Amino acid sequence: MFAIIAAVSFGLALLFQLAGIDPGLIDATTLTTAGLFFLALNFAAGSATGGWSRRFRRR
Repeated sequence: MFAIIAAVSFGLALLFQLAGIDPGLIDATTLTTAGLFFLALNFAAGSATGGWSRRFRRR
């Protein structure tokens, strides 16, 4: 879920950067920072639920 939000945020940042849009408070830098934040949340949620360690258990 957080990865999808991060991808949308990065996409909007790229669109703003390429089109030269500066809407004021929320610019490309803010959206990039938000994307990195949501990407970090995605990684943290994956490691909290076990992530790769649960998939590859030794028998």
